[in-house]
Amino acid sequence: MNVFLTTFVAAGAVTVANAFAPSNFMSKFAHGTRFATEIYADGVVSTEKPTGTSFLPEETIERAKAGSPIEKAKLEKDPINAWVDIYEYARRIREGEMTWEEVEKADLDTRLKYVGMLHRNKRTPGKFMMRLKVPNGIVNSDQMRFYADCVEKYGDIGVVDITTRANIQLRGVTIEDAPDIIDGLHARNQTSFQSALDSVRNMVGNPLAGIDDQEMVDTREFCNALNDLVSLDPVTETRGNPMWANLPRKFNIAISGSRDDFAHTHINDIGLQPCANTETGEMGFNVVLGGYMSIKRVAESIDSGMWIKADRESVVTLCEAILRIFRDESDRKDRQKARLMWLVEKYGVNEFKNAVIKEVDSYNRGVKIYDQQSRPTDNFERRELLGVHPQKQTGKVRVGILVPTGRLSPNECRQLADLADTYSKGEIRLTVEQNILLPNVYEADVAELLAEPCLNGESRLKVNPGLIEGNVVSCTGAQFCGLALIETKSHAEELGKKLEALVTVDRPIRIHWTGCPNSCGQVQAADIGIMGGPARKEIDGKNMAVPGCKIFVGGRIGENAHLAMEPVKSGVPLDDEDLIPVLVEILKTEFGAVEK
Repeated sequence: MNVFLTTFVAAGAVTVANAFAPSNFMSKFAHGTRFATEIYADGVVSTEKPTGTSFLPEETIERAKAGSPIEKAKLEKDPINAWVDIYEYARRIREGEMTWEEVEKADLDTRLKYVGMLHRNKRTPGKFMMRLKVPNGIVNSDQMRFYADCVEKYGDIGVVDITTRANIQLRGVTIEDAPDIIDGLHARNQTSFQSALDSVRNMVGNPLAGIDDQEMVDTREFCNALNDLVSLDPVTETRGNPMWANLPRKFNIAISGSRDDFAHTHINDIGLQPCANTETGEMGFNVVLGGYMSIKRVAESIDSGMWIKADRESVVTLCEAILRIFRDESDRKDRQKARLMWLVEKYGVNEFKNAVIKEVDSYNRGVKIYDQQSRPTDNFERRELLGVHPQKQTGKVRVGILVPTGRLSPNECRQLADLADTYSKGEIRLTVEQNILLPNVYEADVAELLAEPCLNGESRLKVNPGLIEGNVVSCTGAQFCGLALIETKSHAEELGKKLEALVTVDRPIRIHWTGCPNSCGQVQAADIGIMGGPARKEIDGKNMAVPGCKIFVGGRIGENAHLAMEPVKSGVPLDDEDLIPVLVEILKTEFGAVEK
């Protein structure tokens, strides 16, 4: 053990992060938590494994003590316990010593989320959704088959979902099965640890990384490095990093690799947008901050005034610095005000930028934060991911395949794995539109691929879907989510087909569905967004409450992104006879659709 750390611990410090507690916002980040985390990152461990709480300054702990019920639950029993508890709970349930109903309530509802286990109590009691981490959305055929094997035993609720963070969620999982799934994931270089609740979520990158002739930065290395930063123990090199196990709220990072911004950086806490230095021509990233969607507020990211070089050390160091500031300073009382944007606004962009620079400088890694660089001003049209498109590698193409609303059956998972083995050397890429992409397909094999039975006939999987049905995105909806006011996935898939049959459009129209105001389906970013809400309709002469929705219009993605903040219509009943005419009229007036 480091001599200084031995002396420090022996002196009776409550936590390894409490040596310094200066009150000034600008000064504290070069001291308090840096001491503990850098020693830990250097491979020195005290006699007891650090917990998430042990990395918090004393004043942060005091705020957490007076904070929300979730903050108090994390202090009462540190979240890292879940990484062990899940194995013990599973053993006891398997051996008949207890049932899932007897699991400690705070573990069931809160702490097990730190192993990616989210209880779906209202819809499927005793069943969990297990969220993984898939940096840059890249999986292989073996992993895809493993997902199918994991959920197949759960019947109709055993499905695999691709998420709007190009991630994977396994549905129907039970506590007793979780350890085998976790071990299987770790054996395949994946994890579910720190994928939910107050954690850094899946690292979103460019689905065309390494294969695009318009690529500015290959995002794969950065997504993998950041994934290791936040979910790999730097001492044991096992999954689960206590350094980030007690954040005040979830945290999203996205890295764009081209002007298309396939990663949607504008709705992430940290967004890295590729941009060349105007003086040197060196490639780097402009940094945008604070984008997020929630029931209380929807915020588009803002310029931070910072630019960094596009190298691993700069990217990791910048994100680590911002994460530490966020961890130690953000609100612990009101969870609706605990996202990064609130902290940036509290201190102002310039002061926050200066705090980040000071924190980065304190690491002595030779990383420099530069002023934001000018963006290109010429017009750039975001490209499509579905269909067959040339790569920068001669003789190869990428093939984007529609997965309606991101939902896959076990059989469909295996079909995609077989396609990948045959045509893309086992590689599959996920997109934030909840679809998949096969890279590095030989041009000579395209005709054979397009003729595959699983991509034709009655199959849900399609390479060339219609411009409406091929651009539908949906949250989980009421089938599994207790917060959702409406069922979304089945409605979204069917309505996409019906609208496709009714109108003709000359460009892709993105229709997003979300079951509640939390906007997991990102309706504000869509051309047309449908959010579950109350509605009333006359039925048998009575004004009855029925499932309904609000409709948003005009969101944009890509280089000049824009969020549609307010609905253009509210209280629209969800049934076809009411909703379809409204949507057809919007398609005609706003998007130039022509009725067939």
